[in-house]
Amino acid sequence: MTKIKKEKVVEEEAGTTETGTTEKSYQELIANINPIANPLASKKLSKKLYKCVKKASKLKQIRRGVKEVQKFINKGETGIVVLAGDTLPIEVYCHLPVMCEDRNLPYAYIPSKVDLGSSAGSKRPTCVIMIKPHDDYKESYDECFQEVSALPKPL
Repeated sequence: MTKIKKEKVVEEEAGTTETGTTEKSYQELIANINPIANPLASKKLSKKLYKCVKKASKLKQIRRGVKEVQKFINKGETGIVVLAGDTLPIEVYCHLPVMCEDRNLPYAYIPSKVDLGSSAGSKRPTCVIMIKPHDDYKESYDECFQEVSALPKPL
């Protein structure tokens, strides 16, 4: 029995060191973004978007992944499109900003697909999420909608 307890303690210690080293600052994440990641959300707006994604995912009000988001943009669904700026190759999702602009949907890039996936309640990194409006998180959605709409669009 003592051997099992010692192994658990070692695993717990290793887990804390791993999470401490994998946590990257906003500046480190910006260094790895794509050249097409424009408009890029600020650090403050990124946190607001992560919180809004988290609230929406609890109520099943998100669309996750390129295929699903593209399908519902074509069907005319509205919402905020959040794209990860560190996705490679960029050909995977470079057509989505054009689709969003055609349909007047606000979109923004955030620095990390890992953080986007984890805020959506998934262990997998996610490169695109669409947040649908809902009454339960209307205030944070409207705030994010206003700020993302105010971001300057690329030429």
